[in-house]
Amino acid sequence: MSRKGLIVVMSVAAITLAGCETMDRDTATRTGTGAAVGAATGAVIGAFSGSPGAGAAIGATVGGAGGFLYDRMKRDGTL
Repeated sequence: MSRKGLIVVMSVAAITLAGCETMDRDTATRTGTGAAVGAATGAVIGAFSGSPGAGAAIGATVGGAGGFLYDRMKRDGTL
């Protein structure tokens, strides 16, 4: 990954994490766990296609969204 790409990824991560400041502890934990698992999985899958950084970024986004949705469903009692 180029230096410019790394700066973009780190900036997006910082903005994303700043948004977690207003969440309660359970929501932040579930969203963060989803993002971490998604990033790891995305990096492994991305390594096979030659782009682990992009895979990690996509995986973190999808995993974080999944963790957040899981939290909302858990709170609403639908899960």
